[in-house]
Amino acid sequence: ISGSTVIVKVFAITVFICLFRSGVSPLRPICDLRVLEHFIREAQDSEVIMRGCRGGCGAMKSYFVPLTSVDFAFWEHIDVHEQAVEVQTGLSLLVQALSTAMKAVSNSRLASALDNNISNIHSLSQILSTVLPDDSAPASTQSQEVSSLPELLQVQSSFLRGKVRLLLSAAPACQRQNS
Repeated sequence: ISGSTVIVKVFAITVFICLFRSGVSPLRPICDLRVLEHFIREAQDSEVIMRGCRGGCGAMKSYFVPLTSVDFAFWEHIDVHEQAVEVQTGLSLLVQALSTAMKAVSNSRLASALDNNISNIHSLSQILSTVLPDDSAPASTQSQEVSSLPELLQVQSSFLRGKVRLLLSAAPACQRQNS
């Protein structure tokens, strides 16, 4: 884990502790898309590390990942709970795929980046569970199969930039915070 990652995570935890003790709603940091931007940058950094990887970069393998394309007309008309279920299920698929990939990687820099991505996705799942109601059961989501780690990493970045950003920017708790 890089120094900047540790600093961001320590800062986020400190903010949550201070807000909790002061009785202030912790939604503002959660709804601040800069946290998501940080996770997106780290996902993109993993793509760069992968491109520079020369050995121990994992075998060619198939991974099931969420679809990243968004039909905006459809997305805007489905309930936020359905959006949340789709995003949470997609994040779960990404964690499974990244965990599988990490087992096949012996390059320590790449393995560390993948581990960090998994940690970030777990953090996003926790963030989403605090912003959105948790009364939805996990559902099946449309998935696709990719055949390499570089493709998996591209899907991860796209999913974060697309569906996760759309969901967080439209979450009712975040909308109340912005008004």
